[in-house]
Amino acid sequence: MKTPLFPAALAAAAVFPVFPANSQENAAAPAPLAVIERKLPPPGIEIPAETRERVAARLEKLSDDLWGAGPSDYADDAAVYLKAVGYALEHGEIYSEKELPLLDSLLDKAAARVAALDAGSHPWSDRRGLLALGYTSSIDGSVQPYGLEIPEKLDLSKPVPLLVWLHGRGDKTTDLTFVSRCEAKSQALGGKVGEQRDAIIVHPFGRHCIGWKHAGEIDVLEVIEQVKKRYPIDPDRVALAGFSMGGAGAWHIGAHHADRFCAVHTGAGFVETAIYNKLTPETYPPGHEQTLWGLYDVPGYVRNFFNVPLLAYSGENDRQREAAELMADTIAKAGGELRHVIGPGMEHRYHDEKVKEIWAWLLEQWKTGRDTAPPAVHVQTRTLRYPGLKWAHAEGLEKHWSDSRVEARWDFSKNRIALETENVTALRLDAPAGKNLAGAAVAIGGSELTIDDPGFPVASAHLRRTEKGWIWGEPEGLRKRPGLQGPIDDAFMAPFVVVGPAKAGVHPRVQRWVEFELEHLRRRWSSLMRGKLPMKDVAEVNSVDIDESNLILWGDPQSNPLIAEIADRLPVEWTPTELRLGGKSYPAESHAPVLVFPNPLNPKRYVVINSGLTFREGHDRTNSLQNPKLPDWAVIDLTVPPDDLAPGKVVAADFFDENWRIAGER
Repeated sequence: MKTPLFPAALAAAAVFPVFPANSQENAAAPAPLAVIERKLPPPGIEIPAETRERVAARLEKLSDDLWGAGPSDYADDAAVYLKAVGYALEHGEIYSEKELPLLDSLLDKAAARVAALDAGSHPWSDRRGLLALGYTSSIDGSVQPYGLEIPEKLDLSKPVPLLVWLHGRGDKTTDLTFVSRCEAKSQALGGKVGEQRDAIIVHPFGRHCIGWKHAGEIDVLEVIEQVKKRYPIDPDRVALAGFSMGGAGAWHIGAHHADRFCAVHTGAGFVETAIYNKLTPETYPPGHEQTLWGLYDVPGYVRNFFNVPLLAYSGENDRQREAAELMADTIAKAGGELRHVIGPGMEHRYHDEKVKEIWAWLLEQWKTGRDTAPPAVHVQTRTLRYPGLKWAHAEGLEKHWSDSRVEARWDFSKNRIALETENVTALRLDAPAGKNLAGAAVAIGGSELTIDDPGFPVASAHLRRTEKGWIWGEPEGLRKRPGLQGPIDDAFMAPFVVVGPAKAGVHPRVQRWVEFELEHLRRRWSSLMRGKLPMKDVAEVNSVDIDESNLILWGDPQSNPLIAEIADRLPVEWTPTELRLGGKSYPAESHAPVLVFPNPLNPKRYVVINSGLTFREGHDRTNSLQNPKLPDWAVIDLTVPPDDLAPGKVVAADFFDENWRIAGER
């Protein structure tokens, strides 16, 4: 049974000063705002009424039957079919009459799996070939699909390699068509390795069409762990690959998580924002948005590829070849060399003979496997969202969004570690399996330190930089740290709960905007992120939510008791007439704050005020633009209506400093 929220929270509205209503404003409610047209997935054809009613009835019954079958580790494998059909009905995701039979086909498959679960079995878990399965996302509790290719003659009596294949862009490739395609034909490397007998291939869904960013990135990592639970996967022989949008995903996930893979193969994907979109300084977006390119732009993480074998492929005549050439040049300037395979005469597709070459390379990497205890680790980052690799991790930066590096070398024979850093103020060293930090000598920034030997293995050690040099220990106080570093969109890459206003706010224009943007987030999360937005009323929020989830709060201290409870500990101030943020004041009746900040009720989690995902429908035309658009905080002028590019007019926006303060404040 859920524990009620702290009583103080429910009474907070009474403690916080009640603003007097503006009678002139209340005399006439503002006109409704125009709904923003959905771009992804695009609207489909009209589903015949008879078909819709019949399918909806079957869907409801099978959903009840699945619930009645009771809990099972395999229930998601049936639920993915039901979700695919349900979303197709809800969002109108049938794009031709030829797709209508898929509705009944997937319900038939769901019925078979539900019946098996009801009988206490799950026969598909032992099958080979092409499979569509599901898992529950930790982010929003949604069921997300994935596909598997399990060769008939692959020996599963021992650990086997895994190839993680990231699919390309498909605006109309929703759950319905993705699940159907996973069961129809082999897809990895252009469908040209369907007869391979060397590895299991997994196909994450990645939330449909967001470039393997945001929740799509987390989905990839969670799918890998799900497959490891079900099949004898060798954790040191997991390779990452993809083509087109999937190639872009392999570039950025490979760069950010290089230590998770034994090999990374990138096919034809973009690697950065400005050049790919042919932007020039006169067409650049605001400075904070340019800074946020550093979250996903791969050249800023290039040295991470020195930790993992990398092979790129491009068609000879493919426009996206320039991305691999840019990376080849960037890697060369860093002192490395990119193996770049070119498909002769090819546009945006694989060449048969080059696929053989790529597969042979993968076999070599699977044979070698991942080095879990390398003597050298190379870390390059711009944010603590991606703090480190292998056994070296940054835990503090001098300034976020600047180039940050850790070069770590461990002489195992002498048990001596040499560290070189740039823009790093705190570090964590982790002993790899079979190694021990006890007694290790550490040389860093002119300091010579020794890790105490307590007589038992030391698994990790923390260092921090002071004015006098490096010392042992972690930084103290409120600070940006891995997993709590912003920007706003970062709060949606971990479990979160959305809490709307409990009553109307004092200013009708602000109230209208809050209601519009909250509904916009709900619709966008469902259609684009393929999940039900985790929402609760204020009275339903409990201590578990506060302990385990980021809180996404909408409204102001007048309308939302949770905001009222923490208002005096946020870097924004509301008065009846003014909104104060970033050292400036704005008319409260026409402006709203949006921000991310450590939750005062639990500083290990975020609180977000008045914001969902900050990239919007107008950015969906290319995955390269589906990046965060707002930094840690902003002020929105509501006299300009929200549209497909912004929630209104952004009149101020900036990042908090490394101690979560407004620049210049102490």
